[in-house]
Amino acid sequence: MNSEELVYQKNYIPMSRTELIEAVGKSVTGSRFDHILRVEKKAIQLAEKNNFDLEKASIAALLHDYAKQRSDSEFIKYINELELDPLLLDYGNAIWHGVVGAEIVKKELNIFDEDILNAIRRHTVGAPYMTLLDQITFMADYTEDGRDFEGVEQARIITEQSLAKGVAFQMKSTLAYLVANNRAVFPATIDSYNAWISKI
Repeated sequence: MNSEELVYQKNYIPMSRTELIEAVGKSVTGSRFDHILRVEKKAIQLAEKNNFDLEKASIAALLHDYAKQRSDSEFIKYINELELDPLLLDYGNAIWHGVVGAEIVKKELNIFDEDILNAIRRHTVGAPYMTLLDQITFMADYTEDGRDFEGVEQARIITEQSLAKGVAFQMKSTLAYLVANNRAVFPATIDSYNAWISKI
C-alpha cells in the first residue's frame, strides 16, 4: 500500500493521518520532514511484509523524529521535570529525541498508546526486548530510501530477509561506528547490542 492511500481508523490516536502530518510539519522542517515521510513509507512496507498493523506503523514512523529539532534546553527541562534517568544529561540530541521525545509527543499531541511511545523511545537506543513495532520503526529509520551510507544496501537486504537480523545488523554497525569515532556509548545501547547480537 502507498502511504498516501492509508486511512486511519483512529484506533490509536484521535486524528487523521493528514492532521498528524500537519502537526509533524509544525515541529520539524526541511530535510528532516522529508526523512520522516520516507521512514513512514518504509515502515508501511515492513509492516505489510511482517503482517503488522499499517496504521500503527505509520503513526510511529511519523512521530519518531517529532522532537528532533528541539533545543537542548527543552530536552533538559523535560528530563529534570519528569525525573527521567539523570544519566541522560550526559548525552545529547541523538539520544534525547527518542527517549525524551516520546514524552514531548505525549504532552503536545495527547498520544498515550504505549506501543507507539515505546517505538519512539527505542528507535535511538534499541532495547533488549523490542516489539514488532519497535523493530519496524528502528529499521525503517535506518534503511529508508534516502539513506546513503556504507552498508545501507546490506542492511536493506538483511531486513527484507529478517527484521530481527536487520535489528542485530544495525546494533552491530552503530556500536562499531561509535567506537571507531571515539564516541561515548549510551549504556542502554550496549544492553541492546548484547541482547540482539546473537541473532546475526
